[in-house]
Amino acid sequence: MIEISEKRLIGPVIRLHPNDNVVVARVNVGIGTEVPSEHFTSRSQVPAGYKIAARPIKKGEPILKYNVTVGFANVDIEPGTMVHGHNTDFKEFDRDYAYASEFKPIVLLLESERATFEGYVRANGKVGTRNFIGILSTVNCSATVVNKIAEWFTPERLAEYPNVDGVVAFSHSIGCGMEMTGEPMQLLRRTMAGYARHPNLAAALVIGLGCERNQLKGLMEQEDLKEGSTLHTFIMQESGGTRKTIEAGIEAVKALLPNANKVKRETVSASHLCVGLQCGGSDGFSSITANPALGAAIDILARHGGTGILSETPEIYGVEHTLTRRAATKEIGEKLIQRIRWWKDEYSVGRDVQINGQVSPGNQVGGLANIFEKSLGSSMKGGTGPLMEVYRYAESVTTKGFVFMDTPGFDPVSATGQIAGGANLIAFTTGRGSMFGSKPAPCIKLATNTPMYLRLTEDMDINCGEILDGTVSVQEMGQRIFELFLDTASGKPSKSELLGLGDYEFVPWQIGIMS
Repeated sequence: MIEISEKRLIGPVIRLHPNDNVVVARVNVGIGTEVPSEHFTSRSQVPAGYKIAARPIKKGEPILKYNVTVGFANVDIEPGTMVHGHNTDFKEFDRDYAYASEFKPIVLLLESERATFEGYVRANGKVGTRNFIGILSTVNCSATVVNKIAEWFTPERLAEYPNVDGVVAFSHSIGCGMEMTGEPMQLLRRTMAGYARHPNLAAALVIGLGCERNQLKGLMEQEDLKEGSTLHTFIMQESGGTRKTIEAGIEAVKALLPNANKVKRETVSASHLCVGLQCGGSDGFSSITANPALGAAIDILARHGGTGILSETPEIYGVEHTLTRRAATKEIGEKLIQRIRWWKDEYSVGRDVQINGQVSPGNQVGGLANIFEKSLGSSMKGGTGPLMEVYRYAESVTTKGFVFMDTPGFDPVSATGQIAGGANLIAFTTGRGSMFGSKPAPCIKLATNTPMYLRLTEDMDINCGEILDGTVSVQEMGQRIFELFLDTASGKPSKSELLGLGDYEFVPWQIGIMS
């Protein structure tokens, strides 16, 4: 488990662990700046969030941040020198997975002591945080139809249905020209089914073309979906074509709206919250403020019986041993390593992608040298509790507590898998200022630093930069985030919802061959 020492938030630098050979610049540090707490004078112009050598680091020696290896010095580095990609190598190193050796079960609060929120209780007992009607396309060829249907239902036309949050289209770019069997098709279908039965949807339409590889019949059979009062299907080639299918879809939604509007929010336990954890546009403060604070909120949520889904497999690579040690069983830990080995040995071999070292330009400018350092912060979003299960992309999440889902690091694809798995809320940390929103699950944005928060207040829901400013602790911010979970789940609009984001962020993972 990554140990977080009490951080000194005065002076120009932050020490994260007694064993570290680097510190992090809390503010811009100029050449010649004395750092008495670390007994060095800065030899570099160091931007806020970047690392500075706190002692001599020999060539080949590990760079330690939070007492975790985040790279290796490729030259001798003197104290006071900035440490970044120019003097740090990314290379593999042995990690002891020590499966389940640090497992500690969660002590759940009594039912009577658990927090509550106002949610939509569905017939199957699941609870939604929003109340949409969804329209899904089986294939890109029906994408225009589903979007045209959704566009017809303007706020003015929905005004008489105040309990309906909207009519939203979920279109995508695949569904044909792809493998008809195996994981690529199964993945697409379970993603679609996860949305069709999502508790944030009061009802759904599924619309196909008719000749595509992702046949509507095959989707329904594989995922055991049944047509009924809340699920309708259309095939364009059998419904008279584009215009007639749009008209039929509009009429179908009109018929669904009265019942959808009858649903009222009611008080339910926080155990019904399932939060997808995302981070993007990260910086050197992500692992100091927003990510550990979100982790603290997930620790609280787990004690209340809820669920947090950590994902983005390339962004735990290098620190996966800190998760396997917390696994509830050896088998759960091994499932995580199997997914990582698939990425390293099969999926990304020879490719210039994140898991093979280099992070995005925005992350590099933010002070992160490589994927090991990015992963260090990313993994903190899951908190400090036990890893209770590992899921494949878009599989239905049924285990409570902290779990992991195998997804790419690309946020729209990753969040799509989490929502398909049942996430009814998304929490997204960012240091650079990612602009993201999702439907049908609302997304809240957590800023890592105050300057970015002040620039982007229309997009950011909470300022975790207050931790860096010294006005609040990580645990106090975690409590604030948990309370924001409850408020947002009860209907408070997130910033991304107020901006109308989420109509284009349904992006199923495309892993197969297109032909």
